[in-house]
Amino acid sequence: MPKLLIPILITLFALSSCGISKGLEDRPDVSNYDTTLPQRTKISDSTFTIGDNFITKNKQGLWEMYVSGNPMELGLNQGALSQELFNQQEAVFLKKINDLVPSKGYQKILRKFLAWFNRKVYLHIDEQYKTEIYGISQYASPNYDYIAEEYPRVLYFHGAHDIGHALQDLALVGCSSFASWGENTAEGKLLIGRNFDFYAGDEFAKNKIIAFVEPDEGHNFMSVTWGGMIGVVSGMNDQGLTVTINAGKSQFPLVAKTPVSLVTREILQYASTIQEAITIAKKREVFVSESIFVGSAKDKKAAVIEVSPQNFGVYEVPNSSNQLICSNHFQSEAYANDKKNQQHILESHSQYRFERMEELLEETKKVTPEKVVDILRDRDGHDEKEIGFGNEKALNQMLAHHGIVFQPEDLLVWVSSNPYQMGEFVTYDLKEVFSKGKKSYASVAKTELNIPKDPFLNTATYQNYEQYRSLSDEIEIAISEEKHVGQQVLSEFIALNPDFWEVYYLAGKYNLEKGYETLALQAFLKAETKEITTLPDRKAIEKHIRKLRRRLGK
Repeated sequence: MPKLLIPILITLFALSSCGISKGLEDRPDVSNYDTTLPQRTKISDSTFTIGDNFITKNKQGLWEMYVSGNPMELGLNQGALSQELFNQQEAVFLKKINDLVPSKGYQKILRKFLAWFNRKVYLHIDEQYKTEIYGISQYASPNYDYIAEEYPRVLYFHGAHDIGHALQDLALVGCSSFASWGENTAEGKLLIGRNFDFYAGDEFAKNKIIAFVEPDEGHNFMSVTWGGMIGVVSGMNDQGLTVTINAGKSQFPLVAKTPVSLVTREILQYASTIQEAITIAKKREVFVSESIFVGSAKDKKAAVIEVSPQNFGVYEVPNSSNQLICSNHFQSEAYANDKKNQQHILESHSQYRFERMEELLEETKKVTPEKVVDILRDRDGHDEKEIGFGNEKALNQMLAHHGIVFQPEDLLVWVSSNPYQMGEFVTYDLKEVFSKGKKSYASVAKTELNIPKDPFLNTATYQNYEQYRSLSDEIEIAISEEKHVGQQVLSEFIALNPDFWEVYYLAGKYNLEKGYETLALQAFLKAETKEITTLPDRKAIEKHIRKLRRRLGK
């Protein structure tokens, strides 16, 4: 957690603890539902069933889950079928928090802050989703009750994406989305691609769930999710309406409202056109800024709904454009004079990725699903410049939770398998899944349409990148804990990812901490020649260079 946030949290919590108890004690009215815990049947170590509901793991490592029923049944069935995955996901997520906030004292402050921050979230979530979350929470581990009881804790987790923006706004990872249609695609049909770059560690992304949901009200839909999560970050319904979310620049909120993933869940369950999606989004109060990228088979195009606590906008292009691009800044007239958005465009990597998507789409004539995947996997900078692996200016930042491709008019979706968006993209046909999927406990993938894994995975360069990631963690720990790392190790570290500015920056920081000022200056000067991710990063490097030159008389 950024150090400056600790006093902020203390101050905010001290200002008011009023209303916390109501939020912690609130429970949905489940008196009209059967709350009996379902009995699941074990078919194998990777396949479980409850009546027609099931979960199974396919050969690409993706879990496929099919659930149906009323809100309580959806929650209980998801919880029972994915209990081990849910408990593991919660453990991994909380370990990540412990790594970010190792101090027990600060963890206690953080727990109190979360209770205060979420004190009114229950007022902004529809009863059906609170009921579904309540059902899932029956399978939450009691090991973490020191944070909060099971139900409010699972409720809080649905705002993790939003809270991550609030607490680490300057460290936003960069989701990228685009759509092509009409003359720009090989078949003239709408195609949508997106990378979801929410990163909470490799273990968090390990067990992805492709959920196929048949609610008793609204539309059937699929989404890419994880254990315990009913919100939607990427999904499509049986009407050919798609939703994905891209983080925007947010002010620090003082209270949680509707988690964006639950807004998109409602859109997916109840909308079939862009206008219907806009109507739903407009009635919900959110607490961070977000772009909701919506594709529609009925409208044969895509649009971006831009939401924030104080504003609302919609960005559309004429159908004659046949193309829509979205990164992490707003484009609608509603935000034309928004200073925070303008600052974000100037300082972040959002505009750079936006322009890279423009480049690649201009080069790609007649887009196909395979070409969409090629764009999502692109690791280069502008004009094919080598900018280092893991650079957030690249579309493929080598950390994505998943990549996904939609062809809404045919109800086809391709979902990446590990690692990142570079594993095999597995195909699902929603027409087939919802007509017969629940009658079989085998994988419901349409494997003949799968898109192969990225050949890059078989290269020595990729192996070097994985070694670089491991060594990067080691060096950052050495810097923060003042441990020793030999110069030979630093040289090997740089050689693993020589085009990336950050390897030189970390080498510079380490040498600076150790008092090796000449070596530090050399490293910072080298970092300055590379494609630096953000303007604040560049300014930090320039500041180090100025100080070291003064000290060394250079």
